[in-house]
Amino acid sequence: MEESYGFLSLLPPIIAIVLAIATRQVFISLLFGIWLGWMIISGFQPIMGTLATVQALVDVFQDPGNTRTIMFAALVGALIIFIQRSGGVEGFIRRVTAFLDRYEAKRSGSNRIIVQLLAWLTGLLIFVESSISVLTVGALYRPVFDKLGISREKLAYIADSSSAPSSILIPFNGWGAFIMGLLVAQGFSDPFYTMFSAMRYNFYPILALILVLVIVLRQKDFGPMAEAERRVREEGKLLADGAQPMVADELTEVEVAEGVTPRTYNMIIPVLIMVLMMPIMLAYTGWEAAVTNRPDAGWLNQVFYAIGQGSGSTSVLVAVLTSIFSSMILYKAQGIMGIREMFDLTLKGISGMMPLALLMLLAFAIGAVCKQLNTGTYVADITRSWLSPGLVPFLAFLVSCFIAFSTGTSWGTFGIMIPIVVPMAEQMDANIYMAIAAAIGGGVFGDHCSPISDTTILSSMASATDHIEHVRTQFPYALLAGGLAAIMYLLIGIF
Repeated sequence: MEESYGFLSLLPPIIAIVLAIATRQVFISLLFGIWLGWMIISGFQPIMGTLATVQALVDVFQDPGNTRTIMFAALVGALIIFIQRSGGVEGFIRRVTAFLDRYEAKRSGSNRIIVQLLAWLTGLLIFVESSISVLTVGALYRPVFDKLGISREKLAYIADSSSAPSSILIPFNGWGAFIMGLLVAQGFSDPFYTMFSAMRYNFYPILALILVLVIVLRQKDFGPMAEAERRVREEGKLLADGAQPMVADELTEVEVAEGVTPRTYNMIIPVLIMVLMMPIMLAYTGWEAAVTNRPDAGWLNQVFYAIGQGSGSTSVLVAVLTSIFSSMILYKAQGIMGIREMFDLTLKGISGMMPLALLMLLAFAIGAVCKQLNTGTYVADITRSWLSPGLVPFLAFLVSCFIAFSTGTSWGTFGIMIPIVVPMAEQMDANIYMAIAAAIGGGVFGDHCSPISDTTILSSMASATDHIEHVRTQFPYALLAGGLAAIMYLLIGIF
C-alpha cells in the first residue's frame, strides 16, 4: 500500500514555484523543493534528507528517457550555433524582411502582426510533438522578432501557446496515443471516437489558440507582457534588467562565417529534417508493438498506432542528431566550415545549453519526488468525495489544473485524472465526454503555467528569454483562457 503524506505532499512543488516566482532564482528554488520533499520522506532527518536529495539527482539518469531528453536539450545548442554560423538565420531574416517590405510599410505596424501570425501558424502546424514545435518557432522567428522590436517574452508566449494546445487538438501523435491508451484501460471499445467526441469540449486549448490571435491582431497587450513590449519598443532592451536568458550569449551572438553568402535553406533544411525525423522515429520505435497488437489492421492504422506507441525521447534525440549530422554534410559540401570547426562549434553549443540541461535535471527530480509523495493522487482523492454531477467537469478541470501546475506534467495529470473522472461521470450520470475533456484541458493549462514544466522551460530556451519572465508574462493570458474555460464548464454543467 502506498504511503500517504497528506497535505505535506503539496509543500515541495508549491514552495518551489512560489520561491522561483518571488526570487527569480529558479535553480535554487527547485533544488530547495527537491530537498524539502526528501526531508518529508525521511521524517525530517537532515542528513538522510540531504543524502537522499543527492541520490535523487543521480537517479534522474537511471531513467533512459530522462537521459535522452537532457542530451537532446544540450545537443540543440549545437544545431542552433550551426545554423547561425552557416548564414542560414541571416538568410531567413533577409527573406522574411524582403517579404514584409514587399507587401507592407514598416511604419504601419502590419509587419509585426504578420510575423507573429506566422510564428503562431508554424507552432500550430508542427503538432507532432510539442518540444519540436517550440524549438522550431524559437529558432525560426527569434532573430526576426528581435529585428522588428517584438519582445522575446511575446515569442515565448506564442511558441508555448501554440505547441501543447495544437498537439492535444490534433492528436495524431504521442499525445493522442497516450490518451487513447488511458481510455482503453477504462473499458472504451472505441477510444479514437471517444477522444474526438471529447475534443469539442476541450475548451482551454481552443481558447488559448484563439487568444493568441486576438492579442496579436488587436495589438493590445496587458499585464507584465505590456511592460515587456513597452521596454523593447521604447528602450530597445530585448531582455529585462537582471534577466537571465535560458540560452547563453554565445548562442545568440554568433557571426556568419567569413565570406559566406547567407542562404535561407542552410537553416530550413536542418530544421525540416529535425521535424520530419520525429514522426519517422516514433513510427520506427513503435512498429514492433503495432505489428504485435494490430496484425490485421491496415498499414495506415498500423503506422498511426506505431507513432502512438513510439518512444518520444528516443525520437527527439535521434531527430536532433540526424539534423546535426545532415547540417555538417550540407555545410562541408558548401565549404562553409571544416570538420575541426564543426566539432568546436558543437562543444560550444552544448556548453551554451548547460543552464537548460541543469534545469531539466531539476525538473525531472522534483517530478520524481512528487510522485514518491503521491502529490497528484492526494489532490484528486480529497476532491472526489464532494463532487456533484453538474460540477464534475468544472471541478475536474480545476483539480487537473492544480495537479499539472504543482507537478509540471500534463501527461502525469492525464494518467491520474482520467481513471478518476471516467467512473465518476458514469456513476453520477454526468457528461462523460465533457469530463474527459475537462481533465485533459486542465492538465494542459496547469502545464502551460507551471515554471517546472518541460514545455515551459523549452519555450524560454527557444526564445532566449528569462524563464521566470516568460512565466510572469504568460500567466495572465493563460489565466484568462483558463478562467473562461472554467466558466464554460460550470455553466454547461449546471444548465
